[in-house]
Amino acid sequence: MDAWRRLGGFIGSHMAFISPTCVVLGVLFPDQLSLLKPAVTVLFAFMTFQSSLSNTFGNLGRTLRHPAPMFATLGIASVLMPCVACALGTLLFGSDPNLVCGLVLEYSVPVAVVAAMWINMLGGDPSLGLATILVSTVAAPFSIPLTLHLLLGQTVEVDAARMMGEMVVSIALPALLGTAANDLTHGRASRELSPAIAPAAKIALVLVILTNSTGVAPYVRNLTPTLVAVAAFVCVFAASGYALGLLAARLMRRPREQQVTMTYLCGMRNISAGAVIAGEYFPGEVMFPVVIGTLFQQVLAAAFGSLLRRPPAGEEAGRAARCATSARRGPAARGGARTCRRRG
Repeated sequence: MDAWRRLGGFIGSHMAFISPTCVVLGVLFPDQLSLLKPAVTVLFAFMTFQSSLSNTFGNLGRTLRHPAPMFATLGIASVLMPCVACALGTLLFGSDPNLVCGLVLEYSVPVAVVAAMWINMLGGDPSLGLATILVSTVAAPFSIPLTLHLLLGQTVEVDAARMMGEMVVSIALPALLGTAANDLTHGRASRELSPAIAPAAKIALVLVILTNSTGVAPYVRNLTPTLVAVAAFVCVFAASGYALGLLAARLMRRPREQQVTMTYLCGMRNISAGAVIAGEYFPGEVMFPVVIGTLFQQVLAAAFGSLLRRPPAGEEAGRAARCATSARRGPAARGGARTCRRRG
């Protein structure tokens, strides 16, 4: 069991390198890896169920009592980002509706469940994170078709009813079942079941990325200046999501833990869900902007993690002043001075 959990830990801590590697392998071996496509929906439902085992409906209740950070996050992630992606995508790549559709889809999918991992690692607010992920995930079967219809209109054909039905099965129901299982077992599902199946969920994530990457193989193998520009746009726009979350949290004067949480909730998208939808309902070219995001998401998460680990300039200056004051007070403040030296 220890080796099994170490495997899961290894995959989780190296996703910044594993995700791009999966994309490369999917491009190099599309015929072999595409054999896994029939299993993608089941794999994704399993991943959603496992990740939801750490959530509770109590988290949702606590967050709803102070909903401003969650509403701001969902407003940025689910309204602002898709609208801006559509406007800029149309301006830059309007001659190819499929690429514009892929960009809008990329930023219409729910918040990534893996955001919870980064939030926990950086001392964020887990209640806000898990509650927002749950709301975003459960709403996805309705919000994604609506967003595509409102922003793209007649540009693309969307079978909204079928999409909603399949997303309820693969995303919303597993999320609710996992959350309910944790509540009904009084947390045992989170403490015992979730860690036991977490490595399998991470392996499922790798398989989903591998399989969905096969859809972009023809485009990556025949890269054009336009596709290179799309990849660059996705990288910059993905970084802007993290930055907008952090900026909004600071403008709202939220405490540091909520600044961390809003940064990752606005920046990280459930790219696997987007790839599943793109592969099921749209031409292969729509897949390119979605899957190419896996090259950047984890790397950007690590970069913003380094930024968030540093205290803000004002906080650092204040700590330095307090340390200097402690040093001047003499022996009575030696303990505080020692603390300052250790932090420095």
